[in-house]
Amino acid sequence: MLLPRSLMSCIWTVKFEPLELIDVSSLVKACTEQWYNQTLCKVNDSVVRLGVMQGEYHWHKHDNDDEFFFVLSGTFIIDLEGRSVALSPQQGFVVPKGVVHRTRAPEKAVVLMVETATIVPTGDA
Repeated sequence: MLLPRSLMSCIWTVKFEPLELIDVSSLVKACTEQWYNQTLCKVNDSVVRLGVMQGEYHWHKHDNDDEFFFVLSGTFIIDLEGRSVALSPQQGFVVPKGVVHRTRAPEKAVVLMVETATIVPTGDA
């Protein structure tokens, strides 16, 4: 079931500057939303985002940007046209630019994402 926007929290501003400790465990514990996406830090021209997710996101694509997902806990599924990739903890996957995809987590999953700082996380129109 597609999550209503009222259950989502997406924060695109960078939370941590260089040389600051990033405590992912504390952020996950403080999370109350069903679908939480926080930009943690910027690394050169990319950002690292934390996702704490349960439910499914909408189908979308990024015309100019690849997207990397790395699972810390739970199971995270990336649906592609024609197949699905289920990621377990310590597994990662790159969705190349231009590929239509949808992400979902049947149970709570914690994921790190790496993408360009200019990406539109909700997808290109």
